[in-house]
Amino acid sequence: MVLAALGLTLIAEGVEATNVPASPEAAARELLTKAVGLICPHGIMTPEAISRTGDRLLAGFSAPAVHDRGPSGRWVQRRIELENSASDQRLSVSASRTSAGFRRISFEVHAIKNNRPVMLVTTDGRCEPAIMRSIRYTSEGMAEYLVEYEADLETVRFAEPLNPRVPEATDPGGVTVAQIDSGVNYLLPQVAQSLARDSKGRLVGVDLWDLDDRPFDADTSRSVFFPVRHGTAVASILLKEAPGVRLVPIRYPRPDMSRMADAVKFAADAGADIVAMPLGSANRGDWRAFADAARAHRDILFVVSAGNDDRDIDDVPVYPASLGLANVLTVTSADAFGRLATGSNWGRKSVDVMVPAERLEVIDHRGARAIASGSSYAVPRVAALAARLKKAHPGWTAADLKQAILKRAVAPLDRGPARVASGWIPNPSQDH
Repeated sequence: MVLAALGLTLIAEGVEATNVPASPEAAARELLTKAVGLICPHGIMTPEAISRTGDRLLAGFSAPAVHDRGPSGRWVQRRIELENSASDQRLSVSASRTSAGFRRISFEVHAIKNNRPVMLVTTDGRCEPAIMRSIRYTSEGMAEYLVEYEADLETVRFAEPLNPRVPEATDPGGVTVAQIDSGVNYLLPQVAQSLARDSKGRLVGVDLWDLDDRPFDADTSRSVFFPVRHGTAVASILLKEAPGVRLVPIRYPRPDMSRMADAVKFAADAGADIVAMPLGSANRGDWRAFADAARAHRDILFVVSAGNDDRDIDDVPVYPASLGLANVLTVTSADAFGRLATGSNWGRKSVDVMVPAERLEVIDHRGARAIASGSSYAVPRVAALAARLKKAHPGWTAADLKQAILKRAVAPLDRGPARVASGWIPNPSQDH
């Protein structure tokens, strides 16, 4: 997925940086600010020396566990872990290096008992702190804020909400489109005005990652300290090209992909005729539950992305794009001249159409204008086209919508053998 930039802007509901509620992070801050000087760089090169530092701060920590990646004796990535059960702290140090020296080093503190991330410091190759972030939690243990600090490692630079309350509003009406993605920033007016609501004004949406009703935009699978914001930018294209839709946001269940069956059921129960899914992986098993659910809901058209791995997914499949389901429409990105975009996947059997999806203007998670490219952004363009067709022809089925979209495709301008099944749609935002 194309990554949305993480901004340094306060976007909480009226939250000022100086008013962010305090959290029990003093011990983690003390440990990290000292550990950088104690461990970096010599302790990274010789982890066995860490236990002999004699500093009281590391007293009680276990002997370092070391995990290396790369040729024997010439590691390129190293991870060092130490634990102190008495203080409920796990200290992890990750370093990458080249022949010229260290590239980037990160220090993280997690609570052992609940494996809860607390604080992170990253440094440059000279062990100078560059970024310090923490996660602040509610009394119930829910991650509430992502906080970043100034260079002094104490002054708050910004605080972003991680699971804010969803404001109530009225239902916009229109064709119902579900988006299964990393969630959306439902605090942004540009998004909020198009969100599906129930009779009491509550959001019709679900977070199948956290298992709550707040699908806030954040993919934390790589790092909770650096969440990927993807869904808001995707939704902004959908809402721009089909402004009359009723959007149902569903945060995808990365911790347990069997819940994709619940995602499809939620979309169906919400009345979705179209589901936008700019998602994919190489693991077919991840998508078994989705495949079964999609077959059971043939009345829904699923628009999915081919991926951005620069490969033929007929030969090296990406799922769900390569599942071959009748009610799935797989799309990829082309440039403005009808040529497959650099880096986008293709497949004469697996990919249905290309649409221009390079350097598109989007609204990102912060509400700022940005530029995005890739097959993820082909998905909302085709989903928007499907929504406009559904509005014009309410009685059309998923099969009718798919057929009508494929009929709009023309021969691409790529030279050589065809790389997608039906060609490209030069301007999917036009209705004629």
